[in-house]
Amino acid sequence: MNNLQVVTYTSKYANDWNRFIMASKNGTFLCHRDFMEYHQDRFQDHSFLIFNDKKLVALFPANIKNHILYSHQGLTYAGLIIGKHASLELVLQIFQKLLETIDTLGIEEIIIKPSPKIYHLHPSDEMDYLLFKVQAELIRRDLTLSIDTGQTIDVYSSNRKRGLKKAQKNELFIKEEQDFELFWNQILIPNLEEKHGVEPVHTLEEIRYLKSKFPKNIRQFNVYKDKQLVAGTTIFETVKVAHAQYISANNTKQKLGSLDLLFHHLIHEVFASKPYFDFGVCSENQGKQVNLGLQAWKESFGASSVSHDFYSVFPKNHHLLNHTLI
Repeated sequence: MNNLQVVTYTSKYANDWNRFIMASKNGTFLCHRDFMEYHQDRFQDHSFLIFNDKKLVALFPANIKNHILYSHQGLTYAGLIIGKHASLELVLQIFQKLLETIDTLGIEEIIIKPSPKIYHLHPSDEMDYLLFKVQAELIRRDLTLSIDTGQTIDVYSSNRKRGLKKAQKNELFIKEEQDFELFWNQILIPNLEEKHGVEPVHTLEEIRYLKSKFPKNIRQFNVYKDKQLVAGTTIFETVKVAHAQYISANNTKQKLGSLDLLFHHLIHEVFASKPYFDFGVCSENQGKQVNLGLQAWKESFGASSVSHDFYSVFPKNHHLLNHTLI
């Protein structure tokens, strides 16, 4: 039996945390403390580090709200972050020790949203099995649309091909920008307000701050007709995935083919070496419905559905992991 210790995160562990994230097999820059803490005023952090004989072997990004532990409400995904060489036996012991510790704190429920498999650097399905063992309940399943860039078949729909021709005829051009102001203020904010009555998840100040912390991971691409901004996308780039965090265009997108040109350029040129290009979620209402128009548009580029699951776990069920390995 390993000598495991579960420690509540404090700032003195920041460097250890960040180093582990970047060397793990299923963590990304979204779980880096600089990313987690840009909105720390909105969430009560209750993250954990797990040590084995004083060596850091796992992390659990989390916040607590109304006596429920979430992993983590401020992140798209999180779950248990484990080292590249962790065995199933070690991961089982880590998870059991974590549940036991959380149970002793009087927390009755954990909501876990593991990172989708396309983000894993190495196969990392240990938690799928362990969640089954502790009788975790699947409470939500979102669908995100992703392209396997290794495909060599031309899968664009006829609409996308026509749009690309329009863009070329209209002599649109794409530029990677270092600032987000034009896209945020001229395209993204007005569109979200008009169509959905909402604001971007990140304010302009927040996305600028995150860009300053992660300049290689957060990138902005704009499309111009002459000197006028007509469309753009904000990309969150991880080792294996280029994820379109925001996509928006003005009302000329059908006429000009601006988004067709933009994503053709990103998929086949800028991020051609990435295993996956992720267009983002198409499900709504806590995963109970799918926006069919959005789904169809993303599929028209050749994207396919990838599930993103949310589980409810009762820490008291840690005993169900006993006698798992024989």
